[in-house]
Amino acid sequence: MSGEVVGRVFAYFKNVNVAAIELSATLSVGDRIRVTGATTDFEMTVESMQIDRVSVESATAGQSVGMAVPERVRPNDQVSMA
Repeated sequence: MSGEVVGRVFAYFKNVNVAAIELSATLSVGDRIRVTGATTDFEMTVESMQIDRVSVESATAGQSVGMAVPERVRPNDQVSMA
């Protein structure tokens, strides 16, 4: 499933380094993802996700999750499986 698009960033909270991501496929803690955009390109392992400030192990298409990211991301950056 490498390269499969799983979501899109719609917000970034720089004070806590958290990306808000709208999912188009299932994503789980432990998955390796790649975030790409005009000035963004990095890979990371999903260590935790939250929905409405509640920690979840996985989320499905149509849900929006928040997750800590190691670098700044921007709205419309693409999230795919690494």
